[in-house]
Amino acid sequence: MINSHSIFIYALIAAIAFAVSMLVTARMIPFLKEKQFGQFIREEGPESHLSKQGTPTMGGIAIVAGVTVAVVVSMFFPGSETVSKLAILLSMFAFGAIGFIDDYNKIAKKQNEGLTPKQKLLLQVVFGLALAVFMMAREGTSVLIPFTCKTVEMGWLYIPFIVFVEVAMANAVNLTDGLDGLASGTSAIVAAAFAIIGMTLRGGSEPMAVAGQAVLGALIGFLIFNHYPAKIFMGDTGSMALGGVLSAMAIVGHMEWLLPIAGLIYVIEALSVIIQVGYFKMSGGKRVFRMAPIHHHFELGGWHETKVVRVFCLFTLICCVIAFLSVR
Repeated sequence: MINSHSIFIYALIAAIAFAVSMLVTARMIPFLKEKQFGQFIREEGPESHLSKQGTPTMGGIAIVAGVTVAVVVSMFFPGSETVSKLAILLSMFAFGAIGFIDDYNKIAKKQNEGLTPKQKLLLQVVFGLALAVFMMAREGTSVLIPFTCKTVEMGWLYIPFIVFVEVAMANAVNLTDGLDGLASGTSAIVAAAFAIIGMTLRGGSEPMAVAGQAVLGALIGFLIFNHYPAKIFMGDTGSMALGGVLSAMAIVGHMEWLLPIAGLIYVIEALSVIIQVGYFKMSGGKRVFRMAPIHHHFELGGWHETKVVRVFCLFTLICCVIAFLSVR
């Protein structure tokens, strides 16, 4: 049951994450510039993005720092579900580490290539499997079905299901991170939705609510520097970590099926790439979209980068309202 005390606690968690993320990001920008840890823009992308070459990247470290400090602080409050929160943090660290290695390799090689797709997928599956086994052993295999308020027991199918959720979410958020403030803006809205659901749903989910508030605060702190024109990018370090933490908070709260509703924009971004690549191969070089992921399609259609971000964030807000109503 939410009350004024719990509201204060959740607000404090968001504020801590905001402050840490903002301060770390501010310190990282000059450091990354000095070390020449700049983004390499892929040549096949929109020409307008070439001017972003050299913008500091790996800013996701600040997001991870903000979330970590805030969640750890929350563990000292009475009634904290520490083990579940540790699982969420470890998922964020694991997927963030994949992104960090990828980012570092790109910078070291001075090109827009990091880990191979097979290497990324293998690591993602291993980390997703670890969370699946942990959750199955600790809390069973029940999953809430939206719009029905009923749960289903998935049995051994739970393990491949959780692995798919984690891997798909990490890669979908990574694909969404292509415009200034897009991944951070949409993810902040999704995190807020899960925080509200965790706080207000009957029975609730304290770890999901805390993680949601922490991610929301950390992303707002990062957005101060990441909105157009971005002074820093989150890199794969940030997008992979976000995919890991958002999926983990949903899994811990048994709200896995809310992810494709609240995070429908991630699904659309990923599907646009799958459709584009598949049709290109089948048709011998023809394309469905001007460019994929789909945010570039709208860019090349004449929308300014900021308009794409605003529309996608509004769309995500509507999806999050639907997700909230589906579990009431």
